[in-house]
Order: sequence, then structure tokens, then C-alpha cells
Amino acid sequence: MSTPSVDRAVSADGTEIAYVTSGQGPPVVLVPGGLTDHRTWDLMRPYLEPHVTVHAMDPRGRGDSGEGPEYAIERECEDVAAVVDAVADVSGSRVAVYGHSHGGACAYGAATLTSNIDALMLYEGWPPPNPGDFDWPPEVLGQIDQAVAAGHHEALADRFVTGLVDWYASEGATEQQCDRIREWYRTLQPLHVDPRVLRVWSSVDGDPLTFDPEQAARIAVPTLLQVDSAVPVWSSWVDVVAEALPDARVSRFDGQYHHAVCLSPQAVAEDLLAFLRERR
Repeated sequence: MSTPSVDRAVSADGTEIAYVTSGQGPPVVLVPGGLTDHRTWDLMRPYLEPHVTVHAMDPRGRGDSGEGPEYAIERECEDVAAVVDAVADVSGSRVAVYGHSHGGACAYGAATLTSNIDALMLYEGWPPPNPGDFDWPPEVLGQIDQAVAAGHHEALADRFVTGLVDWYASEGATEQQCDRIREWYRTLQPLHVDPRVLRVWSSVDGDPLTFDPEQAARIAVPTLLQVDSAVPVWSSWVDVVAEALPDARVSRFDGQYHHAVCLSPQAVAEDLLAFLRERR
């Protein structure tokens, strides 16, 4: 098995995007969620690396990646496409892509930008049919803006994780699950609470990310949509998205609270590998 190495791709606006390569087998690009970097996948790597070559991205502004002159989710979609094209060039083959949460939405957008993707796998991450489901109160967004401007990044991240885990607890997550999610985020410090990313998912004061059936129809590659019944905001809309995609399958988890990548990494990895074996 190969020793992990850090490689780089150049995105459309000239920003360098880093990704960590390890494992053996067909290439898979991994795109983390909105708070984290390539370390998101550390718990899943042992189950993936014997079967696939993992290329785990650092999104722009995080890890070893550069920060572009302006932020837009379109730039992040271009970043994923740039990494895919770089990996395809080196491997001589098309590439599977897996994204979690916000990273899934970026991978989804990238699938319309490059012909080098041969399978798309998304864990609760695609443009929402009802953007209002993710609205952030304007006063909360303002408080986050102020904390970022004052440089209070660590305290902001702690508050964000605390609020997230408290919400999971109110929805039925066990104490053990909450502790595991908190500890997982501790291992990923520093976290990146970026109000620009949050605004992409909110219709309160901007133009939110929104599901477009015509865009979905252009994603012709086999697509796996993973959802969890514990998070109705995703599971209630997944069939709408699946029906609009030309070749989609839904895989359902139960009781993982949007965090199966840390609560059940082996189960998630096995689901991905089974999908790839069936579709390739």
C-alpha cells in the first residue's frame, strides 16, 4: 500500500487545491463537509485503502489548500472538478467522487463540469429542493460575522459544535453518540466556521443553493444518495432528487444523525465499495 502523499491541482481561478493520496486500486476523490478538511476521512481510510486509491481534498481556505480572491460555491465545484481532472490525468482513468454534506453539494456541481467522473456518491449533500429548510436567522449570521471579524475562530467553532450536538440530542441521539461526535470534531481542530458557506445554505439574506431538475438531468453518471432517517431535512427530499437524476440509487441509514462517517465508518465504506463494484 502506498505511503500518503500531498498532491495539488490548480482550480479554474488559479487557486491551488491540495489533496492527500493513499491506498491502492481505482481512484476515488473524497470531498469533506463545510467545517473540516481531508482529516474527515481518517476513520474511513482503513476500510477504503485496501480497495481504492483515496484522494482526500482540502477545500479552499482549509488545510494545505490556497484561498481564492472571492468565495462562491461555484468556485468550490470547480475545485472538485480540478482535482478530479488531475487525478484522472495521473491514473489514466475516470474517477469516482464521494462528498459529505456541503462537500456533497460541491461534488454534485462538479459532475456537470468534467467528463472525468464515472460515479458520484453523496452523503446528505446535494442542492435542497426547499432551501428554506436550512435557513439561518439573520441575527445568528450577524453574530457569526462579528466573531469571524474579531478572530474568535476557536470559540466560534466550539459554540457551533455544541449547538449541533445539542440539537442531535434533542432529536434522540444517545449520550454515547453525542460524545463520539464531539470527540471527532476535537480531532479535526482547527475547524472552519465560514459565514460565506452558511449563507449558501440560507435563503434569509442571499441567493441560496437550490435543487434544479434540469441540472440533475445532466448528471448522467451512476449516483448513490446516502441518507439517514434521523435527519428528516435530508431524507424527506431524497426521492425527489433521485427521480430527477438519470441513474440514481438511494441507500438508507438509521440513527446516525448526519455523522455516519464518524459513528459508522465501516458501514459507510462498505456501502460505497459495494456501489462501486456493482457499477464499474
